[in-house]
Amino acid sequence: MNSISSQRCRRRITWGLAFAALGLAGSGRAEAADPITPYANIRYRIEAIDQQGLPEDALASTLRLRAGVRTQSWHGLSAVLEGEGIVPLGAERYNDTANGRTNFPIVPDGSGLWLNQAIIRFQPVKELDAAVGRQAINFDNQRWIGSVDWRQNDQTLDAARLGATPVKNLRVDYVYAWRVNRVFGPDSPIGTWRNNDIHLARVAATLKPLGTVTAYGWWLDIPDAPAASSRTLGARLVGEQALGQGVKLVYAAEFAQQRGIAANPARTDHTYLLIEPGIAIGKVTLRGGFEELGGDGRSALQTPLATAHLFNGWTDRFLTTPPAGLRDVYADLRWQMGPLLTKAPAVLWLRVHDYRPSGGGPRYGREVSGWFTLPIDKHLTGIIKASHYQADSFATDTTKFWVSLDARF
Repeated sequence: MNSISSQRCRRRITWGLAFAALGLAGSGRAEAADPITPYANIRYRIEAIDQQGLPEDALASTLRLRAGVRTQSWHGLSAVLEGEGIVPLGAERYNDTANGRTNFPIVPDGSGLWLNQAIIRFQPVKELDAAVGRQAINFDNQRWIGSVDWRQNDQTLDAARLGATPVKNLRVDYVYAWRVNRVFGPDSPIGTWRNNDIHLARVAATLKPLGTVTAYGWWLDIPDAPAASSRTLGARLVGEQALGQGVKLVYAAEFAQQRGIAANPARTDHTYLLIEPGIAIGKVTLRGGFEELGGDGRSALQTPLATAHLFNGWTDRFLTTPPAGLRDVYADLRWQMGPLLTKAPAVLWLRVHDYRPSGGGPRYGREVSGWFTLPIDKHLTGIIKASHYQADSFATDTTKFWVSLDARF
């Protein structure tokens, strides 16, 4: 079967799955006692990118369907089976890393139909749980380990996971992963990392009144991406303190050290530092932040399994840390507005960034961004989002704009 016929076949399958999921979500109401609960998530998105240095602007119109079933627990055993299909609507005026359209900016939402999650869980008692299979894993704020839900395709791990709550306010997690299914999709040459030896360990304790303290270790041996192979050890603190009626001090701080391991050609040490104080007044939260990812001019600290889009700017200029490292000084404002159309509040999120090398030097650039989320009804949410990066000495001027509708059943 040639590539065009294959694409047409996959699109027909995707549309068939979409209509089947819509019928399933609309026709049946799963009761709490039902042994199997179906669910569906449909997201339509338009993404536009103007990136200097490329001859064409990107315009991606894509539809993502995610549909699956969850089983009720039976003697501690339960399961999740989830499929996902992504189809472009209209011309593919973007580079999805597999379609060969390199004159356009990258929008890593490749079309296709694949298995997104397949998990078997076992929870013999409430203090102990285990899971094995293809799964989305998110730790803490997803700075190191995340599923990148912003993209149309999740990042998932083929992994075994064990979690325990030995005492109140203490959580221990361990994950062993052998395959990384990246957001680019299996048809992309960079879409899958195979034969990995990945160990993730995390201990989180809630210490009143201080907050939650988390210690972690990530050991990543990734043969398909040697420069991403590393050992990272760190600790994080997140908390809040009441200052008065409706006013809170909020804060986060984190430190980590990363070394290259396995096939990584770099053997130098790099550090990570985050200081993020803020104040919450009613429904408005204002934060200032200082985040530094160390670099020495030859290599830098990397976060290959993170939901990196959430950090260092939404234009994604710093998904890979430059060799000279990155120092990101930013301000962040979130306002819960309303309720407007539903009881759930709309959220306005504004961010500004100033980027420099970690050791000082000429400014890389600056970025201004805004994100507005509007719940339309209990099933449907709309998003408008925009971000502009102004380059000084790194990358090129880039503007991105998104409009999306997200339906969950």
